[in-house]
Amino acid sequence: MEDIQDGDHSSLASIPAGKKSTAQLLIKGEGILAGVEMAKHIFKKVDSELDLEVFIQDGEKVKYGDVGLKVSGSAISILSAERLVLNCMQRMSGIATYTNHLSALIAHTKARLLDTRKTTPNFRIAEKWAVAIGGGKNHRYGLFDMVMLKDNHNDFAGGITKAVEATKAYLKEKSLQLRIEVETRNLEEVREALNAGGVDVIMLDNMSNEMMQEAVKIIGGTCETEASGGITEETIAKIAETGVDYISVGALTHSYKSLDISLKAVS
Repeated sequence: MEDIQDGDHSSLASIPAGKKSTAQLLIKGEGILAGVEMAKHIFKKVDSELDLEVFIQDGEKVKYGDVGLKVSGSAISILSAERLVLNCMQRMSGIATYTNHLSALIAHTKARLLDTRKTTPNFRIAEKWAVAIGGGKNHRYGLFDMVMLKDNHNDFAGGITKAVEATKAYLKEKSLQLRIEVETRNLEEVREALNAGGVDVIMLDNMSNEMMQEAVKIIGGTCETEASGGITEETIAKIAETGVDYISVGALTHSYKSLDISLKAVS
């Protein structure tokens, strides 16, 4: 753990050994709580004898003044785990809250919200976990679990057709069963991706709503569709109404506001 290394010297120096205490997780904002299960793992990793009493579960709405959980046991252990628990829960709750908000804006359509790989290094698992808690759907976790042929792949390969053909040959040679997604920038590329065959998802990147609506009509349900690029709270509903299956939003994991949460001793 990056905090402790050879010891939490602040706590070891000031707190009597064997001191038992209780602290509670205080919510100081409104949103969706996330990271409760993560907090359990952290507390138990620091000290398996810590006792947790959870009052609010992952995915539940919270408001200012709510108490999420109580933790009892070694005062030194509680303090040693405090910052990592809060770092995770504040960020995860912020992501879950923003995901829940955007999902509500498109709830009248069939479209589902997707996350991206635009995540904090070494924190992706927690951020994608938070998206799922907030009601979104996880896209690929990394470069290894899906083929996504973006504009650079297609341009370097000599076009969408060549990129898809090479990909299908590669997957067959390696005995891999991975879904293939292709990014398109206009209707001509949409038709090319369709004609290439074997494509599971066509991404409609930075297209106007009118172009996306036409693309959805051209694709006609033969594969899934994903809208991407510059999507905001103001534009997401109209994009969802074009009939796309998914909308990917990088801002879920890079432009959220952390939920204010603190851990305070219970006297």
